[in-house]
Amino acid sequence: MSETTSTNEENKLPLNGRRAIPPNYSNDEENEVPEMEAFGLIPRGFNPRDYLRVVDIYMFKEPHEINKQEHHTDRYYNPKLIVRRGQAFQIQIDFNRPYKPETDQFWLEFLMGRYPQQNKGTYIPILVGNVLKPGQWGAKIIHRENNSIRLSIMSSTTCIIGKFRFYVAVLTPFGILRTRRNSATDTYILFNPTSQLDAVYLDDEKEREEYVLNDVGIVFHGNVEDVKSRSWSYGQFEENILDACLFLMDKAELELSGRGNPIKICRVASAVINSRDDNGVIAGSWNNSYDYGVAPSAWTGSVDILLEYYSSKQPVRYGQCWVFAGVFNTFLRCLGIPARLITNYSSAHDNNANLRLDFFLDDEGKVDTKLTKDSVWNYHCWNEAWMTRPDLPVGFGGWQVVDGTPQETSDGMYRCGPASVQAIKHGHVCFQFDAPFVYAEVNGDIFFTRMEKNGTQVVENIDTTHIGRLIVTKEVGGDGMVDITEEYKFREGSDEERLALETAVMYGVKKQSIQDTTYQPQTDVDMDFQAQKAVLGNDFKVTITFRNKSRNSYTATTYLSGNIVFYTGVTKREFKKHSFTAKLEPSSSNSFDFVIKSSEYMRDLLEQASFHFFVTARINETGKILAVQKAVMLEIPTLRIKTKGELVAGKETSVIVEFTNPLKQTLENVTLRLEGPGVLRTIKKQFGRIPMNSTLTWEVRFTPMRPGLRKLIASLNSDALRHVYGELSVQIQKP
Repeated sequence: MSETTSTNEENKLPLNGRRAIPPNYSNDEENEVPEMEAFGLIPRGFNPRDYLRVVDIYMFKEPHEINKQEHHTDRYYNPKLIVRRGQAFQIQIDFNRPYKPETDQFWLEFLMGRYPQQNKGTYIPILVGNVLKPGQWGAKIIHRENNSIRLSIMSSTTCIIGKFRFYVAVLTPFGILRTRRNSATDTYILFNPTSQLDAVYLDDEKEREEYVLNDVGIVFHGNVEDVKSRSWSYGQFEENILDACLFLMDKAELELSGRGNPIKICRVASAVINSRDDNGVIAGSWNNSYDYGVAPSAWTGSVDILLEYYSSKQPVRYGQCWVFAGVFNTFLRCLGIPARLITNYSSAHDNNANLRLDFFLDDEGKVDTKLTKDSVWNYHCWNEAWMTRPDLPVGFGGWQVVDGTPQETSDGMYRCGPASVQAIKHGHVCFQFDAPFVYAEVNGDIFFTRMEKNGTQVVENIDTTHIGRLIVTKEVGGDGMVDITEEYKFREGSDEERLALETAVMYGVKKQSIQDTTYQPQTDVDMDFQAQKAVLGNDFKVTITFRNKSRNSYTATTYLSGNIVFYTGVTKREFKKHSFTAKLEPSSSNSFDFVIKSSEYMRDLLEQASFHFFVTARINETGKILAVQKAVMLEIPTLRIKTKGELVAGKETSVIVEFTNPLKQTLENVTLRLEGPGVLRTIKKQFGRIPMNSTLTWEVRFTPMRPGLRKLIASLNSDALRHVYGELSVQIQKP
């Protein structure tokens, strides 16, 4: 008896006292979905055929058809429907008779995993409505003909990434009738870098083409003096690669409900790309013996590696940094996360992340290899993935370092990232994940230390310029090399670079040895940063104010950095840099004004006209750091909407939209839109150009249908200016 009990126990899923259902981290497993879900006893004579019944479903999933064309998924060698989240796609349902909206009720269901739950995003019922809201699940009928309807379906911009099972459910008085399980209607949903609401939104089409859709890349290797390059096939569209990439998330045991978040996906993927501690994709080998495997230098791309792992479920031998990075890049691009492969020349591997690589010398001045644990790599490859970082302060989104090469553990596993490149550059290494480690890879100082016989250490030499000499990636749209060192660090030896280093130390990166005192801030000097309110297209003033409350005279080496950012806080470009030394007299305040000229920011300005300023200052006499950051928004001009005469339902009237171009340039390719829900359908009009300071007037004639309080909404879009809106509330009278 006892034996049978124990085997039963083993067959049951492991449950613990904290969760009602087992963990749900397999995209492949399924649950049984009943075709007939009865509400109670089914009366005799009930025949499902008497009710609305689904005869066929057409997914428009061929590469030349609308869905894969509009979603840029036509290159995936995969027969199923593949769409990107937050963007509408179409399907057609054929019923056994014409659909009658008054009496028939049906809905759509998307399910993932073995335990679908609505609050986890793994069971998604979609009712058919009249409007699609951007970025939210919904469906509406766009065409009806005979027994067929065509639906437009919108998925959520935070939807889980992966493969969903699809059902159509019809309500009858006695129960729910569902379509039979049909794998041909399975739908893959991926990240959408073209949707402004998606966390991976990338605004530049050429960059999207490169960082998401290009399936071949270049790996730069060699060393600083002799840069070499080689091609690498990412192959993210090849047969079974998408399934292999989804399997990696199952292998990493990432809960299905967490798979809509690129931060989580990158973090678990950086662990599962290497085989250390989780039997991941590639086994690393740096010792020049590659028995029972393939030498890292022999691989030409990611496809063989991923397919071998997908079928064998065992680590593929062998890889080194560029192999890990190449496979990681395939994974990210395949799922729709913009990604690129980075090479850092003279890369520090700092075992204790103290920004100091200790090379111990013996009595003769040679390096003592037993004592020396830190190392400098000729080059090291990692990846950058593009995403917003809602978990960090504004300004730290954009490119994030992720590294699949196993070097050090992070939270107990061999993984690294995502770490904000912007945070690394400015020394703000307090922000997760693993920024101190990456900061040390590109910034450490090399200390040459001699051990005395009595155990004391004598620092003989410090090399502050060797680490992170050159950081590069492949150019967009070509095979050339782009130097991106300045995205990671200020110029070697510059005041700003030392300042960023000291900021990193202030934020808890270990520097120097144990004798170091704990950080003590400069309390007798305050620094403040203010920006003048400004309208887009105008110059504006920013002011840095120091207040010296002490009786000492100080000098402060100060650095001002102005960055153009997306409204999500992602940095696009640094457009202003200025360094100066401020003399601070005792017990006095000093203000320093700087004019930000429109010519400096207009060329790269993003639609929401927002900036992010960093100011860091070092008090030279004490070596203490002051740091401040601020987000600044410019005011964007608005559209003016006026109506002529009173508005009466059923009577023709007109509305006037006006806009004056405030910029010191002509606006090209101007498009205006006007709509009023319940008042008029969207009307679009294109205007070639609006010269500077001139006013555009557009009169629209329309007939309001229904009385009541309504809203007219207008928008203007052009090459140089976006996010221009106007609105007007109108009362429509009864006739």
